[in-house]
Amino acid sequence: MDWELLLWIGVGLVALDVAYHILAVLLIVPMFETPPPFRVSPSTPDSRAELVEISTSDGLTLRGSLRLPRDPDPLGIIVFCPELHGNHWMAMRYGQGLLDAGFAVLSFDFRCQGESDHMPAYEPLHWLTDYEVRDVLSVVNYTRERNDLAALPVGLMGVSRGGGAALAAAAVLPEVRCVVTDSAYSTASMMLLYTLRWSELYIPRWIARHLPEWHVHVSLIMARRCCEFRRRCSFTELERQLPRLADRDVLLISGGRDSYVAPENSERLRRHIGENCRIWCVPEAKHNSARQAVPNEYDKRVTDVFLNMVPVHRLAEIEPVHKSKPVVEQPVRQFAE
Repeated sequence: MDWELLLWIGVGLVALDVAYHILAVLLIVPMFETPPPFRVSPSTPDSRAELVEISTSDGLTLRGSLRLPRDPDPLGIIVFCPELHGNHWMAMRYGQGLLDAGFAVLSFDFRCQGESDHMPAYEPLHWLTDYEVRDVLSVVNYTRERNDLAALPVGLMGVSRGGGAALAAAAVLPEVRCVVTDSAYSTASMMLLYTLRWSELYIPRWIARHLPEWHVHVSLIMARRCCEFRRRCSFTELERQLPRLADRDVLLISGGRDSYVAPENSERLRRHIGENCRIWCVPEAKHNSARQAVPNEYDKRVTDVFLNMVPVHRLAEIEPVHKSKPVVEQPVRQFAE
């Protein structure tokens, strides 16, 4: 009799837990699929840029632009990945210093965004999917197939969701030696941080404060799988790929006043990448606005990272002013997992 009672108690607890997860998914999915009110200012076309068309592995056409430096022999090629609702003309908001330093900058519009082809039955969100990663891989492959770009070292730079796409693509492309991101984040870490922050609005405080993190992860995984089925996509599990970047030069830029992607997101990404990854937090910067806050230092730090991929003999040829002090990691608060 005692064993039967224990069995029924166990079944009841399991049923209660399953009901909790189902309720959590019903609450999470609508919020997960609602993008934040990002304000993306339009950028004007540049007549000096070369317009390009790039074919993806699944038959779409991405459109973008290539900017070449004054020097006929660029130091390298930087692929710029814009944010959600951004376009390829935004590249110079973040990469003007790279162009001035002698790098070529190739920017593009992700599928279903800007001038690129729209994919039927796919509506992109602010969460990174394998479709955006596939687009970056196609663009890098394009640079390896163009005779005038194939010999150049290649680096990736991305903003917000584009930063996550740059990290994920670099993880599977060993030829990419350097990555710089501005306000990048991963889906799993971002969802967890916001769930822990806002859970008390939906469930009793004493429950929210005592739920183990693994239990929250289960609900979030279920919510993501539900969204994947509904939206016919696969959200990129960035954390699993980041350790492959342990031997690369990676700089994560964040804004101290970023209300969307808090600085602790960068710290969580760095834990997965390793010691070679550096963080630069600009205290006065909001989301994607570090360059607006400190343009000269931004250009210097970003350029210094990508100079690390330039062959030594080329570094000896360029002006000393291009090689400034190395990037110094800014202290970042430690956050408990």
